[in-house]
Amino acid sequence: MKTIGLLGGMSWESTESYYRALNEGVKEALDGLHSARVAMVSVDFAEIEALQREDRWDEAGERLAEAARRVQAAGADLLLIATNTMHRVAPQVEAAIDIPLLHIADATAERLREDGMRRVGLLGTRFTMEQAFYKTRLTEGFGIEVLVPEPDEREVVHRVIYEELCQGRIEAASRTEFLAIIDALQERGAEAVILGCTEIALLVEQADTPVPLYDTTALHAAAAVAAALAEA
Repeated sequence: MKTIGLLGGMSWESTESYYRALNEGVKEALDGLHSARVAMVSVDFAEIEALQREDRWDEAGERLAEAARRVQAAGADLLLIATNTMHRVAPQVEAAIDIPLLHIADATAERLREDGMRRVGLLGTRFTMEQAFYKTRLTEGFGIEVLVPEPDEREVVHRVIYEELCQGRIEAASRTEFLAIIDALQERGAEAVILGCTEIALLVEQADTPVPLYDTTALHAAAAVAAALAEA
């Protein structure tokens, strides 16, 4: 079994979900007392969030690249960045290490393509919904058309992520707002909706809506487990 490198802390709530998913995936595959081999570096999200907010992405990339080098030095055979938004700096991280980086958008798009989904909605931080780094990878790499919520809806999603979910708050009223936004994306033609922030699955589950949901945390972790257990 290979060692999975986890670059976490953005936020720690979602990193906790990653750690559980990785271990549950290995246990399901191997049974018994098996668990995942994980090497993790967890950053202080307050520092990263400030760099996001101030549009200092190069500096944020340097921070994560240094953290990734430490993950590799700890013995990791592959790396996960345990957040959608910070894949904005994935090229900088990838350039800093010698081990493979498993991109969260690729893991998600592979499953979407397997399921025949061609037009999807995307929920995430303002950066993920509005900047090109995520949507372009889905469109150009996998031929998947991406819809994002309307501007006022994007503000709701972004606010809930940072002011509630990243701080461990799960509010029923926010779930209702998210479900209305998901319905609106379906009405505009989305065949499914990507939960493109690793905290959103803490708020909205498939049981809450008939619209197919793609949880990027679960899909990313599953891809890592498959890579870790693959024959060399």
